[in-house]
Amino acid sequence: MGCAGQPAAPFDQLKTANLTAYRLQNNEPASVLPTAAPGAAGTPIIPGLDPNLQNSITAGVQALQKLIPPGLQIPGLQIPGVTGAPGAAPIADTTPRFQTYRILAQQQVMDADLKESLGKLLGDKDNFDNQFARCPASGFFPEFGLSFASAVGAQSNDLLVSLACNQVVSRTFSWPYPATGMKVGTHSDLNEILVKIFPQGT
Repeated sequence: MGCAGQPAAPFDQLKTANLTAYRLQNNEPASVLPTAAPGAAGTPIIPGLDPNLQNSITAGVQALQKLIPPGLQIPGLQIPGVTGAPGAAPIADTTPRFQTYRILAQQQVMDADLKESLGKLLGDKDNFDNQFARCPASGFFPEFGLSFASAVGAQSNDLLVSLACNQVVSRTFSWPYPATGMKVGTHSDLNEILVKIFPQGT
């Protein structure tokens, strides 16, 4: 747990560690998926088109789809409004993430004094209890992430900070205390440090 004046491991490494801080999106937006036009089985309705002609076009597209062998990829063939049409590749989510949460900004922390303050704050058991720890029913969504390692190539110590939940959660190491909830003063001090790392608007 560390002796008096010495932060608990792994926070005793923070002052000299390579530290990257992340500002995270604390909610996961619903996926926006393309949908087929109502009643058209994937064929978009053309404004002003006679409904009978629209139905004929829809039937023709459906018949064409049945003639194409499953899995056959025809270069350039894309049927608008049809999800999973032959030749259509799924859209990959390329959003940068830290511990599964979307990254809004990231910052390499070079200031040794700032890292030391962070190490002392997180490395003191007395700064944590679960009296004010709270999370919404929807789950734990952090606003910040920290990743630090004692040397290049060493395993990183990753943790997540949710000011809304009033909690700090470790992800790649064993949390050294019984409580993960922050005391009022801890919350305030940590918020102050994070504002210095991510000034307003960054």
